[in-house]
Amino acid sequence: MEALKQIANVAGYSGLYRIVKPGRAGVIVESLDDKKAKTMMGPTARVSVLNDISIYVDDDSEEQSTSLSAVLLAINEKYGDTLPIDSKGSTDQLADFMASVVPTYDRDRVRTTDIKKLISWYGILRQYAPEVFEVTAEETKEETPEVAATPEVTEVAEAPVSEAPKKQKAEKA
Repeated sequence: MEALKQIANVAGYSGLYRIVKPGRAGVIVESLDDKKAKTMMGPTARVSVLNDISIYVDDDSEEQSTSLSAVLLAINEKYGDTLPIDSKGSTDQLADFMASVVPTYDRDRVRTTDIKKLISWYGILRQYAPEVFEVTAEETKEETPEVAATPEVTEVAEAPVSEAPKKQKAEKA
């Protein structure tokens, strides 16, 4: 999901933020809510781009995590707009919800607070950034790689490159 590269979580601040402009002195972010307040986050702020976040899984594959985008898409496919639980649910309810979405999630390393964040982030993204859940054709090709046929090699004749005429220097008076 390409749109997750522009959305971030800032440690110590509630909610999610859209990255407006990164710079040397920090990053300018805009809150994903009705206020759309812009804030400058300094270089010491811990800004985590959602595209870089993953959830631990407990299976025998080489990668021991799955991307947040895959988890969000799984929630969207299974539940759509309305979730059966909110972030204030009991620990058992939150664990059951997470198991229904990602059956192989690591119960030892994924904390209840992580599941609460996931649920609140999903609600914010559904309301203020629905374009995150629109899967493009390119992204589906990346997820399901196809065997590519050997491309045909064709020779292309190169056109001669003509150089632009050089400018003449003005005479000094």
